[in-house]
Order: sequence, then structure tokens, then C-alpha cells
Amino acid sequence: MSVGDATEIAGRAIYLIITTSAPVLIVSLIVGLAVSIFQTVTSIQEQTLTFVPKILAEFLALIVAGSWMLDNMSGFMTELWSDFNAYIR
Repeated sequence: MSVGDATEIAGRAIYLIITTSAPVLIVSLIVGLAVSIFQTVTSIQEQTLTFVPKILAEFLALIVAGSWMLDNMSGFMTELWSDFNAYIR
């Protein structure tokens, strides 16, 4: 396995991590922003008001996008293991 192969695999893995985690992170960002705006408008400074909606939205995002995320990760690992002979050189 050459250095080029290793960096190509690492680059693909990092891209996979970013694209796979993006739905949950974007949902968390949007819900956090909405709760922050709500807290600013109503002058409510309760810490659990920020935490609970974000957790619920993240669980919902995992339920909706979980199978797609698992397919991406398992596809990458299947491809990596199927090309294993090429990396042993």
C-alpha cells in the first residue's frame, strides 16, 4: 500500500464522515437557532429549553436518516474490505 493509497482512503473516509453526520448536525443547528431566537424574544433563559428540543430533533433525524447513514458506512466498509488484496502489496 502506497502513501497515495492511504491518503486517498483517508480522504474518502473524512468525506464520508462529513456527509454522514451532516443531516443530524444541520437539524441540531436549525433547532438550536430557533430555540435561541425564541429565548431572546421571550427573555426565557432556561438551560433545559435548549437541550431537550435539540435532543428530540436529533433522535428524529436519526430515525429518518439512520438507514441512509448506515448504508453509506457499510457500503464504504464493504468496498474497503473487497479491495483488501490490493492494499497488502
